[in-house]
Amino acid sequence: MAARAAVRRLADTVTRDVLEDIYRYSFMKQTGVSLKYMMDFGSYPSKRNLLLSSQFLHNELPVRLAHRVAELENLPHGLSSKAPVLKVRDWYVDSFTDLRSFPEIQNVGDVARFTNLITRVKMRHNDVMPTMAMGIQQLKEDLGRNVGLNEIPEIHQFLDRFYLSRIGIRMLIGQHVALHNSPPSPNQIGLICTKVSPVEVAQNAIDDARSACMRTYGSAPEVHVYGDPHFVFPYVPTHLHQMLFELIKNSLRAVQERFQDADHECPPIRVVVADGIEDVTIKISDEGGGIPRSGLPKIWTYLYSTAKNPVVLGRQDHELPNVMAGYGYGLPISRLYARYFGGDLQVISMEGYGTDAYLHLNRLGNVQEPLP
Repeated sequence: MAARAAVRRLADTVTRDVLEDIYRYSFMKQTGVSLKYMMDFGSYPSKRNLLLSSQFLHNELPVRLAHRVAELENLPHGLSSKAPVLKVRDWYVDSFTDLRSFPEIQNVGDVARFTNLITRVKMRHNDVMPTMAMGIQQLKEDLGRNVGLNEIPEIHQFLDRFYLSRIGIRMLIGQHVALHNSPPSPNQIGLICTKVSPVEVAQNAIDDARSACMRTYGSAPEVHVYGDPHFVFPYVPTHLHQMLFELIKNSLRAVQERFQDADHECPPIRVVVADGIEDVTIKISDEGGGIPRSGLPKIWTYLYSTAKNPVVLGRQDHELPNVMAGYGYGLPISRLYARYFGGDLQVISMEGYGTDAYLHLNRLGNVQEPLP
């Protein structure tokens, strides 16, 4: 086994020049940007700004990719030698070499070709999350079912860094491609909407989560939203929808399973939107029975789930799977999305009653990416 794993070491799969290039870049400092910077810069998607954006990404993306390649190559507990992890590592290496072989960007034609390249890079990495999940699942099976990822914290910390980096890379690429391909439109700067209504996004997430609940259980509890429907702030609506969908889905599942045999209606789930000076905070409250205090740390570990594991490749929505129950990814990934722009996610539970989740979103947009 050791000999077979050694054959797939990076040094055996790439040339010496590429290997040295990767490790040289892995020691370079990553450059973080803020939501406000992306908005200010993207407000005027002139040819000059798109040229500057391309030049920045041409320099920055290889650094971020190299950091991840170096880490994927040196994971503990034999995780680096798992076939799915090797596949993910090779995707990162391929993207690194594609970007490094692209010539210096000097004109509009270069920008168009570079934009096509990073679009392909983003597509190449679509299945990173479920593929990594398969590798982690194999590690769990090797270590024995009684060992949770919370007992090997270095793996959990790696996954936090890895997925936070992935969110950043996909945000930078997605923002550039959207600015390049889309004509300027009111209230929209690339992927960022300057007037996101959290009440409206919450209602859309509720509709999607209740539909998923109906498909699974045949019925779904009611969800009530409290907040000013006219209040708006700048944010990435797809990120917000994904986080709210996950939190509401968890509450629906808990309430539905607790009250499915009851002879009275399920108590409704409550979503409260609060507009603060620094943060927009959204609270999701349910009466789904809560989580034991001893179980709370587990909800933040990857692949911890009480539902069946549905690792499937080739989904259409590659940011977060549509049916998250069973991945054990929903809460930790949602917390990373919140933290990416300076927010956070907290869960407080009363065992025997229910759970409150607090989603904090930084409304000033002045916090730089927390680069791993």
